Amino acid sequence: MRRRDSIVLWPVYFDSTKTRREGRRLPKNLCIPSPNIMMLENAVKKLGLSYEVCEESFYPRIPWIKMGSIIMKKSGESKLQVMRKIASELVKLSK
Repeated sequence: MRRRDSIVLWPVYFDSTKTRREGRRLPKNLCIPSPNIMMLENAVKKLGLSYEVCEESFYPRIPWIKMGSIIMKKSGESKLQVMRKIASELVKLSK
């Protein structure tokens, strides 16, 4: 069910090995190869954002792979702005 007051983030949004058609949402230079839900959770936690982890969820385009998702409350920023902040934190954590 779609929540109007929240943002859903999937690891595939930040995966540099995927194409835009396969679900990547950001430019490759802001992404890392094969992020998982734990890496994404660490980045969100470092930024101090409130979130909820759903480990058993399936990305709609790849329903046969259980990858998990993160649900965050909407703040004053757009989804793209939030994703860019998380992506920069992921890049820092992966080094």
